[in-house]
Amino acid sequence: MGLMSLGIASARSYDILLSDPSMVGTTQLHAGEYKLKVEGSDAVFTDVQNQQTFKAPVKVENGKQKFDETRVESTKNGEMAHISSIDLAGSTTKLEFGR
Repeated sequence: MGLMSLGIASARSYDILLSDPSMVGTTQLHAGEYKLKVEGSDAVFTDVQNQQTFKAPVKVENGKQKFDETRVESTKNGEMAHISSIDLAGSTTKLEFGR
């Protein structure tokens, strides 16, 4: 998988570490650390190193139980990972991304 999470930054912001270049929807993210926020129907990824932001359309789903950790689910195609969903720690929120 090559992806891992760092944990909660605050109630509405999450730290995500991508160890490989990744596609989220049609948005390409390079490997690195990002802050993730949900703004309406968009997931906003902010590169911690240079503060550049990237938006991707997201479907927000609510589960029955809170997630213990922030988890990125993806599949890998060559050198590029394709993120399908992200579970947000401390919440019942799952972010679903299309391709």
